[in-house]
Amino acid sequence: MLFSTHRLSKYYGSFKALNELTIEVDEGTVALLGPNGAGKSTLLRILLGLIEPSEGSYEILGNKNCAALKDMIGYMPEHDCLPPHLTAVGFVSYFGQLSGLSADVAMERTHQTLDYVGMGEERYREIESYSTGMKQRVKLAQAIVHNPKVVFLDEPTNGMDPEGREEMLSLLKDLASMGKSIVLSSHLLPDVEFVCRNAVIINNGELVEYGEVEELLGTRTLRVKIYGNEKDFVKALKNRGCDVSGTGSEFVIEGDDATSKVWDAAKDAKVQIRYMGFRSRSLEELFLDTVEGKNGN
Repeated sequence: MLFSTHRLSKYYGSFKALNELTIEVDEGTVALLGPNGAGKSTLLRILLGLIEPSEGSYEILGNKNCAALKDMIGYMPEHDCLPPHLTAVGFVSYFGQLSGLSADVAMERTHQTLDYVGMGEERYREIESYSTGMKQRVKLAQAIVHNPKVVFLDEPTNGMDPEGREEMLSLLKDLASMGKSIVLSSHLLPDVEFVCRNAVIINNGELVEYGEVEELLGTRTLRVKIYGNEKDFVKALKNRGCDVSGTGSEFVIEGDDATSKVWDAAKDAKVQIRYMGFRSRSLEELFLDTVEGKNGN
C-alpha cells in the first residue's frame, strides 16, 4: 500500500480543504487530479508531514510517522524553493545530506543524479541564472538524489517548453520502470495519461473516482460519419443490436462487432460512410464528467 487515509479532514476556519477523505492507494504510478481548490495540495502536504490534519488518520508506506520515512520519500514542489546564490551541486548535495546521506556519498549521488536529469556544466552556475526548465530539473534532482522509494511531484512540467516537457515525462516514466512509486499532481492531463497507470480524482475535498486510468476511461466507441438517410441508417443499426447516439455529422456506436454491422447497415440503408474510427474517452472528458457530476451540473 502506497498510502491510505481514513476520514481525513483539514479545516481552515470554516473552509473544508479535505472532507472525511477515505482511500487506499496501491503502489505504482498514480495521478492526483482535481480542480483548483479541490484539496490536492492539502492532501500532499499532509502525506508529506508538512501540515497536520484536523481530523482522521493516514498512513504512508504502512507508517504513520512521515518523519521516519525521510530516506524513502522524495518531493518536488510546484513553486520554486531554490536559493538563488547556491549552485545546483551545492543545493542537491545539501538535500542528500538532509535525507541521511553522508557528505561524501551525497556529493557522489549529486553528480550522478544531475547527469541523469540532463544537467551538464550548468550545475556549477548559481541557480538564479537558470531557465525555468533547468530549475525544474534541479527540483527533480533534489527529490531523487537519495534514491527514494516514492516520489511526490507537484506540476513537474510547469513552465517547460515542449522539448523539456517531453524529456521530463520520459524521466518520470524511467523512474517508474525502476520500481519507484510516482504520485503526480498535474493540471496537464496528457502528462498524466503518459506517466500514470492509476488516478485519484477529488473535488471539494472529497473522493470522486479512484482506479486504473484505462478502466476509468471505459471501452472504446466507434465514431461514424455518413452521407444519406440518417433514419434508415440508425434503424438498420438498431436492428443489428447496436446502441446508437448522435447525428449524421457523427454517430457514436456501441455493440459487439460494431464495425462489420456498420458496413452492413450502410449497405441496407444505401448511405455512404465518410468516416469511421474508434475513440476512447479522454482523461480530460472523464475529469470534466466526474467533477461536473459531483457538483450536480
